[in-house]
Amino acid sequence: MQISSNMGVLSSTKNIVPVKTLFTEKISKDDAKEIKEQIKQNANAIAFNSASIQGAVTSKKDNFKGEYEDFQTFLKDIGYDGKPIAELSKEEASALVSEDGFFGVKQTSDRIANFVIDGAGGDEDRFRAGREGMIQGFKEAEAMWGGKLPEISQQTMAKAIEMVDKAMYDLGFSILDEEA
Repeated sequence: MQISSNMGVLSSTKNIVPVKTLFTEKISKDDAKEIKEQIKQNANAIAFNSASIQGAVTSKKDNFKGEYEDFQTFLKDIGYDGKPIAELSKEEASALVSEDGFFGVKQTSDRIANFVIDGAGGDEDRFRAGREGMIQGFKEAEAMWGGKLPEISQQTMAKAIEMVDKAMYDLGFSILDEEA
């Protein structure tokens, strides 16, 4: 069984099999465990890629062009159909990361959080796996970046985590990991 956000680690996913849901058919414990792990991995990938793009758009570094094709695939997967990132003027890049921009805090955190919320399907374990994947992806983006990510990425992850925590709370789940 394979689920996907259509956002692999800097590449699109092929041969996607529809997700079995608890509402339409029974699934085995192994299927549930596999789905949970895939949600975690996909949440990780979307958080990592989103933070990486925000960093690249706001950065003055010129190394982004080397990963151009991978990022273009990711951008297409998340619905960005604007001008290629590597060809943006400073003003165009600023507009994309502005408050209302496609890569601004609101739209990016919405995409990340909604992926986890939708993928969890109301299941507490899936929520926790997705939340863990978001945080892990953010940490991996920081490691790749070589230190603390730009403030916009920090704000985006805080907002995405807040949204997932609120959805969990609204469903009656503790936002604290009770196993800790």
